[in-house]
Amino acid sequence: MIKYVKANSIEHKLMLKQAKEAMKITFKINNTYNEPEELNKLFSQLIGKEVDKSFTLFPPFNTDCGKNISVGKNVFINSGCKFQDQGGIYIGNNVLIGHNVVLATINHDINPFKRSDMVLKPITIEDNVWIGSNATILSGVKIKKGSIIAAGAKD
Repeated sequence: MIKYVKANSIEHKLMLKQAKEAMKITFKINNTYNEPEELNKLFSQLIGKEVDKSFTLFPPFNTDCGKNISVGKNVFINSGCKFQDQGGIYIGNNVLIGHNVVLATINHDINPFKRSDMVLKPITIEDNVWIGSNATILSGVKIKKGSIIAAGAKD
């Protein structure tokens, strides 16, 4: 689903509010040692739904919202990842996400007079996917079941 958000609109201001809330939670995730159970609680708070006990996160982790992230079972997110989830990020089961992976669901209008407006498209990562270190996945991409994505690769 493609969504268009005008700069300075009510929806854009809501996005900024959500970003501030995400910053508070990611600060707790990233700036103190947390046992795995506590990390799962914090990540669940960040995304607004409980993650499975099999979920593993190695901080630091950053996101611009959090509420638009869905994760399946047996998901591993390695350190340094950055998720721009305003357009929606859907992660299936048995997914490995390497160091410093960027998932970016926001783009900007190509018209220079509307450049501050945003185009949001979801990223879908199906089951049994491995995304290697430093890969960047852009808005609208669907990674098929069992795929391996390496840095600089195309689906």
